[in-house]
Amino acid sequence: MNAAECLLANGRDEKVAIEAGDDRITYAELRDVVARAGTAWRALGLGPGDRVLVFAPDSIAWVTAYLGAIWGGGVAVGLNSRLFERELSVILAESGARFVLCDPGSVALLDRLCEGISPRPQLVTAGDFHARLRRASPSEPVDRDDEDMALWVYSSGTTGQPKGVIHAQRMVLPATEFAEQVLGLDADAKIFATSKLFFAYALGNSLCAGLALGATLVLDEEWPTAERVAEVVARHRPTVLFSVPTLYLKMLHSGVAARLEGVSTFASAGEALPVTVRRAWRKATGVAPVDCYGASETIFLMLHGGDESGLLTASPRVELRPRDPTPPPGTPHRLWLRHPSVARGYWQRPEAERDAFWEGWFSPGDLFRAHDDSRWEVCGRDDDMLKISGQWVSVIEVEHLLASACGDAVQELAAVGFENDDGLSSIAAFAVATAGAELEAERRLRAAVDGLPKLKRPRELRWVPDLPRTATGKLQRRKLRELYLGQP
Repeated sequence: MNAAECLLANGRDEKVAIEAGDDRITYAELRDVVARAGTAWRALGLGPGDRVLVFAPDSIAWVTAYLGAIWGGGVAVGLNSRLFERELSVILAESGARFVLCDPGSVALLDRLCEGISPRPQLVTAGDFHARLRRASPSEPVDRDDEDMALWVYSSGTTGQPKGVIHAQRMVLPATEFAEQVLGLDADAKIFATSKLFFAYALGNSLCAGLALGATLVLDEEWPTAERVAEVVARHRPTVLFSVPTLYLKMLHSGVAARLEGVSTFASAGEALPVTVRRAWRKATGVAPVDCYGASETIFLMLHGGDESGLLTASPRVELRPRDPTPPPGTPHRLWLRHPSVARGYWQRPEAERDAFWEGWFSPGDLFRAHDDSRWEVCGRDDDMLKISGQWVSVIEVEHLLASACGDAVQELAAVGFENDDGLSSIAAFAVATAGAELEAERRLRAAVDGLPKLKRPRELRWVPDLPRTATGKLQRRKLRELYLGQP
């Protein structure tokens, strides 16, 4: 099989596959240009399993080069075009990449960072690759085994150095199942993901699912803001929006939510969707987002929920079982999950791979609490659970309780665990007040803390200008501790 060929098999020739700004491309044109991109990569020397790093903003050319690398037998690796030099240097050195596709403005940086790397990756500018495409003839896709590498996703690095997650060709086989069976999407859908394509959330649920459905994708090269989302929606009229809780909240505060005309389906992932945001979004738009859980290691969304309980149920074909065969009742614990899209493992991270992968199963670092109706509560990662006065306390739960009580007076709020001067576990809360509502925010937060059970009350309250997040929007609790509490 060839994953790129599978993704492009269903779209009607005349149907628009991708819209990006003023650019449009139909499925017939996309199949042709991807087949020519495969030829162009192979003419440059691409061999089976060779990595191609795509370091550029989202565009039709991004998709063409990315799928063309897979079509030609290589391994596509989308990179965050805003990576810090340190992270980019690690990826360039450890990936063993044969090629890096980039914009002309990135050549000097990449050329400097590639010094001393052997073998040195070849830099290919988008303009040069486009010229090669015009001269190339379409080629047949290179046949690969279903377990051969198709693409890598670099994890967002919330817990440390990013890891290269290796996905096999087979990962595209269930591409449409969540979209069809949970969200009710079909070929008439027009999908816009605010996250960029280097992020697994957008890659799996916009690019892969959208193309496999034969639907239309909307791409935007600019970084997402609330106002930018409104502009894209007004211009392209998507019917489906994939976004993250932070951006949903910003769209609510800025009034953008009520302006997203034509969008009938909303999905949220990246971190838990607070019930307050869900309620406010439903009030503003008439439709509540579907709360979802996925990972770079799964590409697609493994759990989902459609009510205010915050509890999630397994997505189609997802198998779940406790990591510990007999976890104590009611105790948050890690899970094993199995699905056809689960990755093969990590690139050059044997210890992390042993911890997270086993015979086709994947175990996220997050903790889950089982409920009697076969639904699951996401309790955060290991270090988000604290033992206080002999009882387990979830900082995620504390965070949501405080945010709910503060309402729109607080723009963002995060809770983290830390070790106090007595060597005991404590909770710190960090909040960003809504402009003009600072006094009300202070009053509400103090009252909310006083209303919590004693063991759940934060011992530290800090007002901060913003919360540190990854490029994909995930909260960096570790960085909060480093910045404000002096703890790693």
